[in-house]
Amino acid sequence: MATLSELTQQFQRLAAEEADAIRSAADSAQLEEVRRGVFGRKGRLSTLMRGMGDLISEERPLAGKAANDVKEALLAAIEERAAQIRKEELHAALEAETLDITLPGIRPRIGSLHPLTQTLREIEDIFTAMGFTIELGPDIEDDYHNFGALNFPEDHPSRDMQDTIYLHSDLLLRTHTSPVQIRTMMARKPPLAIIAPGKVYRCDTPDATHSPTFHQVEGFMVDTDIRFSDLRGVLQAFIHRIFGPGVAYRMRPHFFPFTEPSAEVDVLFERRNPGGALVREPVEILGAGMIHPKVLENCGIDPERYTGFAFGMGVERITMIRHGINDLGPFFDNDVRFLRQFD
Repeated sequence: MATLSELTQQFQRLAAEEADAIRSAADSAQLEEVRRGVFGRKGRLSTLMRGMGDLISEERPLAGKAANDVKEALLAAIEERAAQIRKEELHAALEAETLDITLPGIRPRIGSLHPLTQTLREIEDIFTAMGFTIELGPDIEDDYHNFGALNFPEDHPSRDMQDTIYLHSDLLLRTHTSPVQIRTMMARKPPLAIIAPGKVYRCDTPDATHSPTFHQVEGFMVDTDIRFSDLRGVLQAFIHRIFGPGVAYRMRPHFFPFTEPSAEVDVLFERRNPGGALVREPVEILGAGMIHPKVLENCGIDPERYTGFAFGMGVERITMIRHGINDLGPFFDNDVRFLRQFD
C-alpha cells in the first residue's frame, strides 16, 4: 500500500519516463503504442490511479490532482509529437513521391470512437479526477448479488421494475452495475470511492427510449461521516462538467430499495414555450441516495461507524441529452451515416 508521498513520486517518475518515450517515438505507430501503455485500461497511469483508493479521504483529492496534472501534461506532449510526426511523414512522402497536383486529393476515411464510448470515457475522466477508481464486474450475476444483498426481498414489488433475463433459477444477466458495489464492499474495507461502468440487461421492449441492453455507470463512496451534502457536491461537480457550468439541476424524493433517503436528479434546460415565455424543462438523468444500512450490513460493514452514498446513470441517456438525440435505435444500428457525425 503506497503512501501519498510515494504515489506522488510514482506519478512524477511516470511523467518523466513517458515524456522521454513520447519524444523518442519515431512514427505514429510507436506514439500510439506509448499512448496505450499510459492511458489504456491496463496502462501505467490507470494502474497507479487504482492505488488512490487505498489513501485516506483527505489525501485522495491531492493524489487525484497529481494524476490529472500528469495526464494533461502527457496528452499535450503526445499531441505535440503527433504534429511533428505528421510533418516529418509528409516531408518524407513528398521527397519520395511525384504528385500530380492537378488531380483532386482523396481523403481516406478512418474510424472513430462510438458516441457512447466517447461519453463513457468522459464520465470516467470526471470521476477519476475527483478521486474515484474504476471497478468492473461480471455480466452474469447470481440473484443474491443482483437483488438480495441490495435489499430487494424475493417477494418485493420493486423487483418487477427490473424483471430481467434469467439463465436458470439463480443466475441472470445483471440488471444494473450495482452488484459491483456489493462485491467491492465485501472484498475491501472503507474508505471506498468507486465507479462501475458496464452493460446491463432488462426485459424492456425496444422503443425510442428503451432497450433490453444498455450501458450504466454506478458510483458509490463509503467512509466515516459521509453525508447527503457530500453526494450533492459530487453530483453537482459532475453535472457542471458534463453539461456545462450554467446548467441548473434539482433533486427530488424517490424510492430505491438500496438507498435511504433516495432521490432522482433532473437537469433543467431552458426553452421557450409556444407563447414565447422562457421555461425550465426538467430531464431526469440519474438516481441516487444514501446507502441503506441493511446493504452495508450485508457486506460486513458496520452502519453505526460507516455511511455512504450511491448513484447510477444510463450512458445512453446522458449522450442523448448532450447531442439532442431522441431515439436510442441509431446507437445500435451500426449505420455509419449516423456514427460519422461524432468523428
